[in-house]
Amino acid sequence: MTMARSKCEPHGNAQPGVKPTTESTQSMQDPQALHDQPRSRHGHAHAEPHGHAQHLHGEFHHHHSHAHTSKHPGFHHLLTVEGLNVAFRMYDPQAPFFRAKQREVEVIHDLSISVHEGEIVAIVGASGSGKTLLADSIMGLFEPNARVSGVIHFNGERVGADALRQLRGNGISLVPQSVRYLDPLMKIGRQVEGVGRSDRDQAASRLAKREQLFAHYGLGPEVADQYPFELSGGMARRVLLCCALMDEPKLIIADEPTPGLDLELAIKAMDDFRAFADEGGGVLLITHDIELALRVADRVAVFKDGTVVEETDVASFASPDSLNDPFSRELWYALRFEDMPQTQAPVEDRTEGATTAPAASLPSREEG
Repeated sequence: MTMARSKCEPHGNAQPGVKPTTESTQSMQDPQALHDQPRSRHGHAHAEPHGHAQHLHGEFHHHHSHAHTSKHPGFHHLLTVEGLNVAFRMYDPQAPFFRAKQREVEVIHDLSISVHEGEIVAIVGASGSGKTLLADSIMGLFEPNARVSGVIHFNGERVGADALRQLRGNGISLVPQSVRYLDPLMKIGRQVEGVGRSDRDQAASRLAKREQLFAHYGLGPEVADQYPFELSGGMARRVLLCCALMDEPKLIIADEPTPGLDLELAIKAMDDFRAFADEGGGVLLITHDIELALRVADRVAVFKDGTVVEETDVASFASPDSLNDPFSRELWYALRFEDMPQTQAPVEDRTEGATTAPAASLPSREEG
């Protein structure tokens, strides 16, 4: 039986709208490219004997800070990315057109991040810091002119480029940032339900689930017979959410899922991610909407200049004194429309107690 999956899961190797250079460098389209990489400087056996043990707030191991809810069923993380580097070979834009030489531009460097079962990790940071490239790397979407290195484990297994491609829609689902992932020549209903079906019972069950999701996100039955160009931006984003939730993934990567949605629908989407995580899944939430992310996330990874500068429990965002990196503290002040003080006590001068913030000041998940 051919397994169905949502048509709006990416199938190709390239990101829509990005043109590679004429010459290609070694890319991770080589099936062994990931496996051949040496273990990162953080290399672990991923079988530490803490399993389901409860973590303390801010407990640090596996090269990141943990939330008190972080657990390791099966003695491993759901997703671990270690020492990820992504560079692109391109022509020097500053050189004269006919004499331009190729150079390599590194966009992501030495990036490490993990997601546990049952948690949401929010990725925040400035535009252009490499957040979407991280999502593409986990999905196995590599440009021909990309050079990618690093180590990725999924559900306890070390995976290479071929395995990552096989996991698309069959373990990992993507809510892409761009609505261009929708096929402009295929009706919405068929895209969400999936293609390649040979089992009528399976087709009927997917139709029923698609109708349930459409009703949940306020999409009328007529949307199934429409094409993407007939949808508003907000409707298209809701369709992409439906695509990700159609199957039963273990991990959802949501890349800016809320732009174009009104506040009520955005909160509903976030609550759905929270419910998915509470049932044992994992969510990597890439967003500029930090306030919404803090409402549902367990941990926050702060991106800057192509790497994670801080990965911490969401409770740390209750106070700037709980954050270690200056850029993280700048985000905190920006959230509250306050100016950052000109002088900040150095991290090493702060007391140990400053790393634990009162959770009561956080936005509640139960609040509407």
